[in-house]
Amino acid sequence: MRSSNPVFSRRGFSRAGGYAGFDAQQQPQAGNPYASNPYAANPQAGNPYAQPNPYAAQQTQTPGQPYTAPQAPPSAGRMTMDDVVARTGMTLGLVVVTAAVAWLTGLSLGLALGAGLVAMVLGFVQAFKRKASPALILAYAAFEGLFLGALSNYVNQWVNGAAMQAVLGTMAVFTAVLVMYKTRIIRVTQRFYRFVMAAAIGFVLLMAVNLLFAAFGGGDGLGFRSGGLGILFGVIGIVLGALFLALDFKQVEDGIAYGAPKEEAWLSAFGLTLTLVWIYMEFLRLIAILQGDN
Repeated sequence: MRSSNPVFSRRGFSRAGGYAGFDAQQQPQAGNPYASNPYAANPQAGNPYAQPNPYAAQQTQTPGQPYTAPQAPPSAGRMTMDDVVARTGMTLGLVVVTAAVAWLTGLSLGLALGAGLVAMVLGFVQAFKRKASPALILAYAAFEGLFLGALSNYVNQWVNGAAMQAVLGTMAVFTAVLVMYKTRIIRVTQRFYRFVMAAAIGFVLLMAVNLLFAAFGGGDGLGFRSGGLGILFGVIGIVLGALFLALDFKQVEDGIAYGAPKEEAWLSAFGLTLTLVWIYMEFLRLIAILQGDN
Protein backbone atom coordinates (compact mmCIF):
# COMPACT_ATOMS: atom_id res chain seq x y z
CA MET A 1 0.00 0.00 0.00
CA ARG A 2 1.32 3.40 -0.96
CA SER A 3 1.57 5.98 1.77
CA SER A 4 0.01 9.41 1.66
CA ASN A 5 3.30 10.76 2.85
CA PRO A 6 5.80 11.47 0.02
CA VAL A 7 8.52 10.31 2.39
CA PHE A 8 7.15 6.77 2.16
CA SER A 9 5.26 6.74 -1.13
CA ARG A 10 8.40 6.09 -3.20
CA ARG A 11 9.63 3.27 -0.99
CA GLY A 12 7.57 0.57 -2.65
CA PHE A 13 5.47 -0.47 0.34
CA SER A 14 2.70 -2.62 -1.07
CA ARG A 15 0.94 -4.44 1.74
CA ALA A 16 -2.76 -4.35 0.95
CA GLY A 17 -3.97 -5.76 4.25
CA GLY A 18 -2.94 -8.28 6.84
CA TYR A 19 0.46 -8.28 8.42
CA ALA A 20 3.77 -9.52 7.12
CA GLY A 21 6.16 -11.85 8.81
CA PHE A 22 9.75 -10.85 9.38
CA ASP A 23 11.40 -13.05 6.74
CA ALA A 24 12.85 -10.58 4.25
CA GLN A 25 13.43 -13.36 1.68
CA GLN A 26 9.88 -14.62 1.21
CA GLN A 27 9.33 -16.13 -2.22
CA PRO A 28 6.37 -15.09 -4.39
CA GLN A 29 3.35 -17.28 -3.73
CA ALA A 30 -0.19 -17.22 -5.01
CA GLY A 31 -2.27 -15.02 -2.73
CA ASN A 32 0.74 -13.81 -0.79
CA PRO A 33 0.33 -10.04 -0.27
CA TYR A 34 4.02 -9.75 0.62
CA ALA A 35 5.46 -11.23 -2.53
CA SER A 36 6.75 -7.82 -3.64
CA ASN A 37 8.96 -7.13 -0.64
CA PRO A 38 10.92 -3.98 -1.58
CA TYR A 39 13.66 -4.83 0.89
CA ALA A 40 14.27 -8.46 -0.03
CA ALA A 41 17.91 -9.48 -0.16
CA ASN A 42 17.47 -11.13 -3.55
CA PRO A 43 17.51 -8.72 -6.55
CA GLN A 44 14.04 -7.71 -7.66
CA ALA A 45 12.85 -5.25 -10.26
CA GLY A 46 12.23 -1.86 -8.76
CA ASN A 47 13.85 -2.66 -5.42
CA PRO A 48 16.38 0.11 -4.71
CA TYR A 49 17.87 -1.95 -1.89
CA ALA A 50 18.23 -5.27 -3.69
CA GLN A 51 21.71 -6.74 -3.41
CA PRO A 52 23.21 -9.90 -4.88
CA ASN A 53 22.90 -12.79 -2.46
CA PRO A 54 26.41 -13.61 -1.20
CA TYR A 55 25.13 -16.88 0.21
CA ALA A 56 23.95 -18.32 -3.09
CA ALA A 57 27.35 -19.90 -3.71
CA GLN A 58 26.99 -21.96 -0.56
CA GLN A 59 24.07 -23.80 -2.09
CA THR A 60 26.35 -25.53 -4.61
CA GLN A 61 27.77 -28.77 -3.27
CA THR A 62 31.47 -29.42 -3.91
CA PRO A 63 32.18 -32.98 -5.21
CA GLY A 64 33.70 -35.19 -2.56
CA GLN A 65 32.68 -32.97 0.33
CA PRO A 66 29.65 -33.32 2.62
CA TYR A 67 26.71 -31.05 1.90
CA THR A 68 26.60 -27.91 4.05
CA ALA A 69 23.29 -26.12 4.47
CA PRO A 70 23.39 -22.49 3.32
CA GLN A 71 23.47 -19.90 6.09
CA ALA A 72 20.83 -17.19 6.38
CA PRO A 73 22.01 -13.67 5.57
CA PRO A 74 22.69 -11.46 8.61
CA SER A 75 19.89 -9.23 9.86
CA ALA A 76 22.22 -6.45 11.04
CA GLY A 77 21.52 -3.07 9.51
CA ARG A 78 17.75 -3.47 9.37
CA MET A 79 15.33 -0.98 10.86
CA THR A 80 13.90 -1.85 14.27
CA MET A 81 11.27 -0.25 16.47
CA ASP A 82 14.02 0.98 18.78
CA ASP A 83 15.60 2.79 15.83
CA VAL A 84 12.31 4.49 14.98
CA VAL A 85 11.67 5.51 18.59
CA ALA A 86 15.21 6.86 19.02
CA ARG A 87 15.18 8.89 15.79
CA THR A 88 11.69 10.21 16.43
CA GLY A 89 12.72 11.21 19.95
CA MET A 90 15.73 13.09 18.58
CA THR A 91 13.69 14.89 15.93
CA LEU A 92 10.80 15.85 18.17
CA GLY A 93 13.19 16.69 20.99
CA LEU A 94 14.97 19.19 18.75
CA VAL A 95 11.61 20.72 17.81
CA VAL A 96 10.79 21.16 21.51
CA VAL A 97 14.22 22.60 22.38
CA THR A 98 14.23 25.21 19.60
CA ALA A 99 10.59 26.04 20.32
CA ALA A 100 11.54 26.72 23.94
CA VAL A 101 14.39 28.95 22.78
CA ALA A 102 12.06 30.94 20.54
CA TRP A 103 9.50 31.24 23.34
CA LEU A 104 11.97 32.34 26.03
CA THR A 105 13.79 34.82 23.80
CA GLY A 106 10.55 36.31 22.48
CA LEU A 107 11.42 35.64 18.84
CA SER A 108 9.48 38.04 16.61
CA LEU A 109 6.74 36.77 14.32
CA GLY A 110 8.64 38.11 11.31
CA LEU A 111 11.69 35.97 12.08
CA ALA A 112 9.40 33.07 13.00
CA LEU A 113 7.71 33.22 9.59
CA GLY A 114 11.15 33.19 7.97
CA ALA A 115 12.09 30.12 10.00
CA GLY A 116 8.80 28.50 9.00
CA LEU A 117 9.52 29.09 5.31
CA VAL A 118 13.00 27.61 5.69
CA ALA A 119 11.52 24.58 7.47
CA MET A 120 8.97 24.15 4.67
CA VAL A 121 11.69 24.22 2.00
CA LEU A 122 13.86 21.75 3.92
CA GLY A 123 10.85 19.51 4.43
CA PHE A 124 10.07 19.45 0.71
CA VAL A 125 13.70 18.77 -0.16
CA GLN A 126 13.84 15.80 2.19
CA ALA A 127 10.43 14.54 1.10
CA PHE A 128 11.60 14.20 -2.49
CA LYS A 129 15.09 12.89 -1.78
CA ARG A 130 15.62 9.22 -2.48
CA LYS A 131 17.48 8.62 0.78
CA ALA A 132 17.20 9.99 4.28
CA SER A 133 19.50 12.83 5.25
CA PRO A 134 19.72 13.04 9.07
CA ALA A 135 21.31 16.50 8.90
CA LEU A 136 18.49 17.78 6.68
CA ILE A 137 15.80 16.27 8.89
CA LEU A 138 17.32 17.73 12.05
CA ALA A 139 17.71 21.12 10.37
CA TYR A 140 14.02 20.98 9.45
CA ALA A 141 13.17 20.15 13.08
CA ALA A 142 15.25 23.06 14.36
CA PHE A 143 13.63 25.67 12.12
CA GLU A 144 10.16 24.20 12.61
CA GLY A 145 10.65 24.47 16.35
CA LEU A 146 11.59 28.15 16.08
CA PHE A 147 8.43 28.82 14.10
CA LEU A 148 6.16 26.87 16.46
CA GLY A 149 7.71 28.39 19.58
CA ALA A 150 7.24 31.99 18.46
CA LEU A 151 3.73 31.34 17.12
CA SER A 152 2.71 29.50 20.29
CA ASN A 153 4.04 32.34 22.44
CA TYR A 154 2.02 34.86 20.43
CA VAL A 155 -1.21 32.83 20.64
CA ASN A 156 -0.62 32.10 24.32
CA GLN A 157 -0.46 35.83 25.10
CA TRP A 158 -3.83 36.24 23.44
CA VAL A 159 -5.38 33.04 24.85
CA ASN A 160 -3.67 32.07 28.11
CA GLY A 161 -2.82 28.35 28.26
CA ALA A 162 -3.51 27.69 24.57
CA ALA A 163 -0.06 26.22 23.89
CA MET A 164 -0.22 23.71 26.74
CA GLN A 165 -3.74 22.70 25.78
CA ALA A 166 -2.57 22.13 22.18
CA VAL A 167 0.33 19.98 23.42
CA LEU A 168 -1.98 17.89 25.61
CA GLY A 169 -4.46 17.53 22.77
CA THR A 170 -1.74 16.36 20.38
CA MET A 171 -0.48 13.81 22.92
CA ALA A 172 -4.03 12.56 23.48
CA VAL A 173 -4.64 12.09 19.75
CA PHE A 174 -1.30 10.28 19.30
CA THR A 175 -2.02 7.92 22.20
CA ALA A 176 -5.59 7.23 21.10
CA VAL A 177 -4.63 6.47 17.50
CA LEU A 178 -1.72 4.26 18.59
CA VAL A 179 -3.99 2.23 20.90
CA MET A 180 -6.69 1.90 18.25
CA TYR A 181 -4.12 0.90 15.64
CA LYS A 182 -2.45 -1.71 17.86
CA THR A 183 -5.82 -3.20 18.84
CA ARG A 184 -6.88 -3.18 15.15
CA ILE A 185 -9.84 -0.91 15.78
CA ILE A 186 -8.28 1.10 12.96
CA ARG A 187 -7.33 -1.07 9.99
CA VAL A 188 -5.30 0.59 7.28
CA THR A 189 -6.47 -0.78 3.94
CA GLN A 190 -6.48 0.47 0.36
CA ARG A 191 -9.99 1.85 0.89
CA PHE A 192 -8.85 3.64 4.07
CA TYR A 193 -5.87 5.10 2.23
CA ARG A 194 -7.97 6.34 -0.71
CA PHE A 195 -10.48 7.96 1.64
CA VAL A 196 -7.76 9.77 3.62
CA MET A 197 -6.06 10.99 0.46
CA ALA A 198 -9.28 12.28 -1.08
CA ALA A 199 -10.24 14.06 2.14
CA ALA A 200 -6.77 15.56 2.54
CA ILE A 201 -6.65 16.85 -1.03
CA GLY A 202 -10.07 18.45 -0.65
CA PHE A 203 -9.09 20.01 2.68
CA VAL A 204 -5.83 21.47 1.36
CA LEU A 205 -7.52 22.86 -1.77
CA LEU A 206 -10.20 24.58 0.30
CA MET A 207 -7.58 26.09 2.61
CA ALA A 208 -5.58 27.29 -0.41
CA VAL A 209 -8.67 28.96 -1.91
CA ASN A 210 -9.46 30.55 1.46
CA LEU A 211 -5.89 31.86 1.70
CA LEU A 212 -6.09 33.38 -1.78
CA PHE A 213 -9.34 35.15 -0.97
CA ALA A 214 -7.84 36.44 2.28
CA ALA A 215 -4.69 37.66 0.50
CA PHE A 216 -6.49 39.50 -2.30
CA GLY A 217 -9.82 40.31 -0.69
CA GLY A 218 -8.70 40.96 2.86
CA GLY A 219 -10.33 39.80 6.06
CA ASP A 220 -10.81 36.08 6.72
CA GLY A 221 -11.30 35.11 3.09
CA LEU A 222 -14.18 32.65 2.84
CA GLY A 223 -14.29 32.27 6.62
CA PHE A 224 -12.92 28.72 6.76
CA ARG A 225 -10.49 29.68 9.51
CA SER A 226 -12.70 31.78 11.78
CA GLY A 227 -16.08 31.58 13.48
CA GLY A 228 -18.28 28.52 13.14
CA LEU A 229 -16.64 27.34 9.89
CA GLY A 230 -13.25 27.78 11.50
CA ILE A 231 -14.24 25.48 14.36
CA LEU A 232 -15.63 22.90 11.93
CA PHE A 233 -12.52 22.91 9.75
CA GLY A 234 -10.28 22.85 12.82
CA VAL A 235 -11.95 19.61 13.95
CA ILE A 236 -11.68 18.19 10.42
CA GLY A 237 -7.99 19.08 10.35
CA ILE A 238 -7.36 17.25 13.63
CA VAL A 239 -9.26 14.18 12.42
CA LEU A 240 -7.25 14.17 9.19
CA GLY A 241 -4.04 14.39 11.22
CA ALA A 242 -5.16 11.39 13.27
CA LEU A 243 -5.84 9.41 10.09
CA PHE A 244 -2.40 10.32 8.76
CA LEU A 245 -0.93 9.03 12.02
CA ALA A 246 -2.51 5.65 11.33
CA LEU A 247 -0.90 5.65 7.87
CA ASP A 248 2.46 6.53 9.45
CA PHE A 249 2.13 3.65 11.93
CA LYS A 250 1.33 1.31 9.05
CA GLN A 251 4.47 2.34 7.18
CA VAL A 252 6.64 1.87 10.27
CA GLU A 253 5.17 -1.59 10.77
CA ASP A 254 5.69 -2.46 7.11
CA GLY A 255 9.29 -1.24 7.10
CA ILE A 256 10.17 -3.37 10.14
CA ALA A 257 8.36 -6.40 8.74
CA TYR A 258 10.10 -6.08 5.39
CA GLY A 259 13.54 -5.65 6.92
CA ALA A 260 13.98 -2.08 5.70
CA PRO A 261 17.47 -0.55 5.92
CA LYS A 262 18.26 1.14 9.21
CA GLU A 263 18.35 4.58 7.55
CA GLU A 264 14.61 4.31 6.92
CA ALA A 265 14.11 4.97 10.65
CA TRP A 266 15.00 8.61 9.94
CA LEU A 267 12.27 8.79 7.31
CA SER A 268 9.80 7.30 9.77
CA ALA A 269 10.80 9.93 12.33
CA PHE A 270 10.44 12.67 9.71
CA GLY A 271 6.97 11.50 8.67
CA LEU A 272 5.74 11.24 12.26
CA THR A 273 7.11 14.69 13.07
CA LEU A 274 5.32 16.23 10.08
CA THR A 275 2.02 14.69 11.17
CA LEU A 276 2.37 15.69 14.82
CA VAL A 277 3.22 19.27 13.83
CA TRP A 278 0.07 19.31 11.66
CA ILE A 279 -2.09 18.11 14.58
CA TYR A 280 -0.54 20.61 17.01
CA MET A 281 -1.12 23.50 14.62
CA GLU A 282 -4.76 22.53 14.13
CA PHE A 283 -5.28 22.26 17.89
CA LEU A 284 -3.64 25.65 18.46
CA ARG A 285 -5.85 27.26 15.82
CA LEU A 286 -9.01 25.61 17.16
CA ILE A 287 -8.30 26.60 20.76
CA ALA A 288 -7.60 30.18 19.70
CA ILE A 289 -10.94 30.35 17.92
CA LEU A 290 -12.91 28.73 20.74
CA GLN A 291 -11.42 30.70 23.61
CA GLY A 292 -10.91 33.88 21.65
CA ASP A 293 -14.68 34.22 21.28
CA ASN A 294 -15.28 33.96 25.03
